[in-house]
Amino acid sequence: MRIRVVHETVYQYESLARGLIQILRLTPRDHDGQHVRSWRIEPSVDGRLSRREDGYGNVVHVFSADGPSDALTVRVTGEVETADTAGIVRGTVERLPDPFYLRESRFASADPAIGGFADGVAVAGGDRLALLHRLVGAVHQEVRFAPGPTDSGSTAAEAFALREGVGQDLAHIFVAAARHLEIPARYVSGYHYRPDGVDQAAGHAWAEALVPDLGWVGFDPSFGISTTSAHLRVAVGLDYLDAGPVRGSRTGGGTETLTVRVRVDDARGQAQAQSQS
Repeated sequence: MRIRVVHETVYQYESLARGLIQILRLTPRDHDGQHVRSWRIEPSVDGRLSRREDGYGNVVHVFSADGPSDALTVRVTGEVETADTAGIVRGTVERLPDPFYLRESRFASADPAIGGFADGVAVAGGDRLALLHRLVGAVHQEVRFAPGPTDSGSTAAEAFALREGVGQDLAHIFVAAARHLEIPARYVSGYHYRPDGVDQAAGHAWAEALVPDLGWVGFDPSFGISTTSAHLRVAVGLDYLDAGPVRGSRTGGGTETLTVRVRVDDARGQAQAQSQS
């Protein structure tokens, strides 16, 4: 599949803002099953955009601007070739030892409810891969995908108590449950192609867990499946704080209004449709 992404993050400020700084984890890397054909980040105001890597191996851009602005748009456009690898993730940049991903983190810690839930899934036994497939299915069944009841600051425990959340929440719950079972697991941010072609209000999130003899395998509890060619992987971390697409600060500006628009298309399918019309 050739996934085309247009992702706009728009900030509107009540009054003029100065000293804008944005930390952008918005750029995917090549690995087995994923090849970046083109990718571009375009801020709407003049400033400096520098590229680096963080401790997880994610590509990070830092955008800074000094002049007064009443608005900022960060526009991302790109195309990436993806292939179905049955969820197995290989050829990635790995900066940290696997046991690091057993650590508890702010948003992906197992409270007694999540711990009991994970233990219940593990009762059936089997190898680790079979257990993880049961776990992703169980999270999908137990927690309803529903925008609204949670926000970017919600923890796995809070979302699990509500039994509702978005991709970020379900990924946190899966990661917390896997770590409770002493399985290294990490949070993944990226994009997901939907055949209905509707604009999305955010990117997507899922998880990866370590399986002996296979390595890292992607699991998407929002759909109860292993990751497919419809998933475009961008950044990883212990939780959302490490892999969130945009984080920033500013001086002044008063009240801030944030709007996010994401469109994910199958560029190859569109080209075929146009050639047949």
